[in-house]
Amino acid sequence: MSDYATTSGNVTAQRADDSRTFPREHLSRRIAELHPAYFALVMATGIVSMDGHLFGLPEVAGALFAINVTAYCTLLILYAVRASLFPQKFLADWSSHKRAFGFFTLIAATNVLGTQVNALTDNVALAQALWWVGFVLWGVCTYAIFVLLVVKAEKPSLEEGINGGWLISVVATQSICVLGCQVKPFILSSDFSAFLLLSFWLFGGMLYIWLISLIFYRYMFFRFEPSDLIPPYWINMGAMAITTLAGAEVAKCFGSVAPISGMIPFVKGLTAMYWATATWWIPMLLVLGFWRHGIRHFKFTYDPLYWGLVFPLGMYSVCTLKLGRVLDIAVMEHIARLFLVLGMTAWLITFLSMAQRPLFAGLLALRSVSRSSNKIVEEGCDGT
Repeated sequence: MSDYATTSGNVTAQRADDSRTFPREHLSRRIAELHPAYFALVMATGIVSMDGHLFGLPEVAGALFAINVTAYCTLLILYAVRASLFPQKFLADWSSHKRAFGFFTLIAATNVLGTQVNALTDNVALAQALWWVGFVLWGVCTYAIFVLLVVKAEKPSLEEGINGGWLISVVATQSICVLGCQVKPFILSSDFSAFLLLSFWLFGGMLYIWLISLIFYRYMFFRFEPSDLIPPYWINMGAMAITTLAGAEVAKCFGSVAPISGMIPFVKGLTAMYWATATWWIPMLLVLGFWRHGIRHFKFTYDPLYWGLVFPLGMYSVCTLKLGRVLDIAVMEHIARLFLVLGMTAWLITFLSMAQRPLFAGLLALRSVSRSSNKIVEEGCDGT
């Protein structure tokens, strides 16, 4: 009888240990596989918040700002934990054609948060500090990732290796220009600072041309499956939208600065071309999305990369509003207002989809604990 009780007690203890281990293993696995592009959550939330601010919705802008600060700090902690607990996986991502460019979301997120800080709190010093953090991170990510991919011994084919997520590098570059125009960091001289920000805008446009050429070639000349149309393909439009915003900010903020004033017609013309390109992408992406989910019946499930779909919608609204003001075209505000609604709707749907995942994991853990507790009680009664 005592042997049976001992065995029963060991089994009960093992099950109790399993119920406690399950949540830890689930959390550990999620951190180990955490996608580098998860800071797109901060990018999307920040730009929708700024959209609300520009259209006179302070409650919406303030609530999203609070969420964004929490999300930014939480993700920084999670990424630090991942780097310390799973260094091999973390370092491997830096030379992955599919995941490396996700690190550029940290740069864009930092600058978008800086834009919120500057607009919603008037804390220019903190916004400038965030710009400098983004500037340093941009240098590290740009030259580390591109160099690692160049010297990598084994490389995937173009069909497997490239996707719309590569254009996050363009978004990160233009975010340096956008926040810089607003906080005007001092580098050597005010004239040089303005010219440097203009250079970021010009280089970001050039980088887009390089990358979109490869992406468009992959579209046209390789087999295209529904699974290939991952959410970051909306960055095809989003990268052009933030490039439009950067051009509008340069024209507005530095129109009287000597090195740039003579180029303002060029800046406005090129910015209009970028907006036209972003606009061209929208019907194309909508039709492809319908083909993916409506015709090919590809199941919609939450993916952190879907934040890369929310961000372009919010950014298109902001850039359209700002460009309309620079070019003095009043009707563009109505277009921007429409995309404000679309951006907020997409944000809410994606946020609720994301919230279900930890809720589901928590309920699953509670269910496991509850079952183990019930079995412990039953086996205790049997042992008695």
